[in-house]
Amino acid sequence: MASPCIKVCQYDAKTGWCLGCGMTKADRRAWKHQAARREGIRAELPARLATLAGIGHVIGKAAKRRHG
Repeated sequence: MASPCIKVCQYDAKTGWCLGCGMTKADRRAWKHQAARREGIRAELPARLATLAGIGHVIGKAAKRRHG
């Protein structure tokens, strides 16, 4: 399973979720070292990104253009 990371790596201070993909730093470590957790991590990301967008963050590749 391919990583959902899109190389934005800008994190919301309150949630710790990446504005690009929705993963936390802990999720990124688990993705690399615990393949069994990948499906669960990926399942959480759409809701996280929707929450971030709902509180006013620019998400996805647009976040890189805005913050990078």
